Amino acid sequence: MFANAKYVRLFAIGIHLLLGFLVLTQVIAIAYSYIILIMGLIMIISSSNKNEEVALWTAYLVGSEVFLRMTKGLFFYEMNKYAVIVFMLVGLFIEKRKHSVPPIYFLYLLLLLLGIVFTNVPFGVSLRRVIAFNLSGPFLLGIAALYFYKRPFTKDQLFRVLYYVSLPVFSMVSYMYFKTPDLSEINFGGVANGMTSGGFGPNQVATILGFAVFILAIFLFLKERLSGFLIFDVVALIYFTYRILLTFSRGGTFAAGVAVIIFAVIIINGGRNKTFNFFKYTSILSIMMIGLWLYTSNVTRGMIDNRYTNRNARGIKKEDVSAGRVDLFVAQLEAFYSHPFVGIGVGGTKYYKSTNIKGIVSHDEIGRLISEHGLIGVFLLILLISAPFPHILSQNYYNRAFLITFLTFWFLTINHSAMRVAFPGWIYGLCLIQITDGDAEDEIYE
Repeated sequence: MFANAKYVRLFAIGIHLLLGFLVLTQVIAIAYSYIILIMGLIMIISSSNKNEEVALWTAYLVGSEVFLRMTKGLFFYEMNKYAVIVFMLVGLFIEKRKHSVPPIYFLYLLLLLLGIVFTNVPFGVSLRRVIAFNLSGPFLLGIAALYFYKRPFTKDQLFRVLYYVSLPVFSMVSYMYFKTPDLSEINFGGVANGMTSGGFGPNQVATILGFAVFILAIFLFLKERLSGFLIFDVVALIYFTYRILLTFSRGGTFAAGVAVIIFAVIIINGGRNKTFNFFKYTSILSIMMIGLWLYTSNVTRGMIDNRYTNRNARGIKKEDVSAGRVDLFVAQLEAFYSHPFVGIGVGGTKYYKSTNIKGIVSHDEIGRLISEHGLIGVFLLILLISAPFPHILSQNYYNRAFLITFLTFWFLTINHSAMRVAFPGWIYGLCLIQITDGDAEDEIYE
């Protein structure tokens, strides 16, 4: 699958598992973040991005962002987002290949920036920080779309990109293992749990951990080897799934599950022996998930059952399954109705007069776009959802499975975690690539 031997891949994973222990010392975490930036930039510039170094290093940045945040290894909180943008712009500037220019995403960027004109924040609040916090993720998406649009990737190159995303996630899981107290000492309840998430936000942890679960699952499904060894990949998938359940964060878990199912359905539908393969993989997945669920339920003293049936620690049914997100979305719609044409301005949600949303930072990018950008935001949302489909539907089943699940990850993630991290913007760009590999797969997936 990769140019490197399988033992090299396993060794690299081992190094990252060790790194998860070493970064318990914050100095090492900070040094690690500097090394990523310096090495990535040097390799991109020295190679003129000949071997898609930009894709590999941005993948690594996306995979390491939450890990670096939880270890306090970043010299500023949004560093990885800006690094991804810089790496892509440098790559576009220095590479010697021709590249398709998508006018629709230039229009997206221009309309997105137009919202800055209508930004209105209270006196004493940094306008620059408000704009940067709310637009860094959406702006990254635009740059990623420009970079990846119809960019050719062989399947081996795509697998290598996914491998690079997963490497720092192994470090994150290792770090979480050392940071998590004995589970018998944790008072699990009906909410997301920071103690089992490395002391960091469970929502962000589950987001990137869910993508790693997806990567491991599809590698096994396609009979590829992430680490080079089947047993290691199976154990990693089981443990990663267990850790994402322990976060008690449902958004990232749900996104991973939906993406795996969509990917499997498309691949099975496009191949031979549809019925046999459907029952085969459904049985394997069901046995694994039932076993994991029963084990997790036991160690959390039944609280994982309460969490996913929307009950509190006492087992009483909660009225709101969305943890307040629906009420916030309704308030954002009211803001849109009050300012339908241009919205309430970038970052305006937190400072809007409504008592339902004042002081709250949106976890839903759809609601934020509509309320803060008005009809322009509605147009941008329609554009982002519809623009990739002609390209995706022109692919064969095998390629389509990847691109649709990448788009699915973007959409589901922005609904529960907005664009807090670089991942949704980057994965959106990846749904625009052109997977080119004219081998036996093309005969199977027509």
